Amino acid sequence: MRRICEEFTPRDHAHPQVLNALAAHLAEELNAAGGAVTEQPVLGGRFRNVIARFGPQDGPRLVVGAHYDTCGDQPGADDNASGVAGLLGLAELLGRSPPSLRVDLVAYPLEEPPHFRSAAMGSAVHARSLADAQVEVRAMIALEMIGYFSDEPGSQRYPAPALGALFPDRGDFIGVVGRLEDAALVRRVEQAMQGADPLPVVAATLPAAVPGVDFSDHLNYWEQGFSALMVTDTAFMRNERYHTPRDTPDTLDYARMARVVAQLHAAILDLAR
Repeated sequence: MRRICEEFTPRDHAHPQVLNALAAHLAEELNAAGGAVTEQPVLGGRFRNVIARFGPQDGPRLVVGAHYDTCGDQPGADDNASGVAGLLGLAELLGRSPPSLRVDLVAYPLEEPPHFRSAAMGSAVHARSLADAQVEVRAMIALEMIGYFSDEPGSQRYPAPALGALFPDRGDFIGVVGRLEDAALVRRVEQAMQGADPLPVVAATLPAAVPGVDFSDHLNYWEQGFSALMVTDTAFMRNERYHTPRDTPDTLDYARMARVVAQLHAAILDLAR
């Protein structure tokens, strides 16, 4: 993860050569973990998605994705090298014991502005390709910042004051966030994660219009009719270093990140049953 931040920089949309070098590195890592790796062109081939399949080639699948670009020339440790590190951690676990259901781990470019909410997003390209091929997607999980935690009172904020009365005021948990239509999926993922490790997991099933609920790659899977959610440390609602040069590797909690990966692995195995 530190290597991503220090060696592959700057990795914003204005530096395709850096993003493609990182894509090549991720392909090597995912292949070494046992994934069947393919690449998908994005924005006329200037960028690419990296896709690693684990488990059977055919049948329904789960998709777990994380974007590897940053918003400008920033280290992007939490946003979103942490999510990419989560993908690589899951690859190691899935490679050791392949799942009974196909799991695709996908690394995307162009999640950040100026391409956010556009058809050029790597996740938009991937989701559209699945819909066009009529693939059965059991669920999609977006890893959007999973490395920043705080035990300080008042360290956790929310987009609406009323939510502060319902959820913790300390940023010591990992969030599972989804829209109302995916309430059953959110509950299932929350329960599987919490059953695997006592690190607090907080589920939030909210209208998609609430600020933050659709702030990652999962929104593109919603648009194609798939069930999807986001696993997150809640980004700027907790981490004041978000989208600044201060989002550096030394500010993250690697022990808790590893526990989140173990929780995610348990959720994947549960969904694959």
